Amino acid sequence: MTAVRLSKQAPDRTGDAAATRAAAALIRAPRLRRRRRYALVVTVLVVAVLTVATIAVSVGDLTVSAPDIVRTILGHGTRFTDVLVLQLRLPRVVLAMLAGAALALSGALFQALLHNALASPDILGISGGASVATVLGSLVLGWSGVALSGLAFGGAVLVALVIYGLAWDGTVAGNRFVLVGIGVAFMVTAALGYVLTRAEVQQAQVALVALVGGVGDATWTGNAIAAVSLGALLLLAAGAAPSLRVLQLGDDTATGLGVPADRRRLALLALAVMFAAVGVAGAGPLAFVAFMSAPIARRLLRDGSSALVPAALVGALLVLVADLAGQHLIPGGTRLPAGVLTGAIGAPYLLWLLATRSRTTGGQS
Repeated sequence: MTAVRLSKQAPDRTGDAAATRAAAALIRAPRLRRRRRYALVVTVLVVAVLTVATIAVSVGDLTVSAPDIVRTILGHGTRFTDVLVLQLRLPRVVLAMLAGAALALSGALFQALLHNALASPDILGISGGASVATVLGSLVLGWSGVALSGLAFGGAVLVALVIYGLAWDGTVAGNRFVLVGIGVAFMVTAALGYVLTRAEVQQAQVALVALVGGVGDATWTGNAIAAVSLGALLLLAAGAAPSLRVLQLGDDTATGLGVPADRRRLALLALAVMFAAVGVAGAGPLAFVAFMSAPIARRLLRDGSSALVPAALVGALLVLVADLAGQHLIPGGTRLPAGVLTGAIGAPYLLWLLATRSRTTGGQS
């Protein structure tokens, strides 16, 4: 009888094992597809960034071939290519990539933490805070270099603290944070206008050009500061990535998993503010780069993840393309800073986003 019962149970165990394997395969299949899609998107974006960067270094009044660029970077160029590539064009391209990546990472973190597509440092006034501090430092205090970068950090952090304090109501709700941030952004704009009207005409003109945002004043010293700052922040972001994924599940789930939601959110928001400060200190408040990059990356990935690495690559690509177009594709030989082009692209995107949100909510806020 025992043998008979065992023989009857054996097929059941085999069937259970097969069902378990089938269920595991069903779970793994979407995960594998997401990983393949992620790898494909990152690869395509890296190739696109390198291609546009090469074109940006190559073209101009004097053209440099790709092999000559490589030889120059490796230290085997001529005096002509050394000046043209290493001193004039390559610093500009490197700054475009660094600033674009920093702003994009800031926007991706803000949008992921606050669950709001409008949450980005330029719309919330945080980039404006860094800009006000930079203008005050250069026009009033006469600072430059590392000191000015530190002042940009201070301005961004100060505005972020004001927004966080006003938005705090036992916790931080995304919509409340965004609304408070928009209000603070108007205050920052007013403060900036006051500073500019009190400055000398020549100084105000220089400041206004800088406030548009661009990479025309790139230097290797400034790029080194931006690269070191960005590298340190990337290490912090990599360490905080698990907390970000948990917070995206909601505060209740995060608390249930033992994650202190408010403290981790505050730390990650501080990280987002520092990314914005790095970008603004390097290239000015490039309009809408932080706002657009993460949504574009998520559309490429076809999922709702925070997509930090793809967003950084999209940001770098946006600034590279904007600067290349502003320098070489405007009719009549006119040259425009990258911030003009990113603003021209981002403003219609913002209007489209507001229109689609209004339709999906039936016109209710």
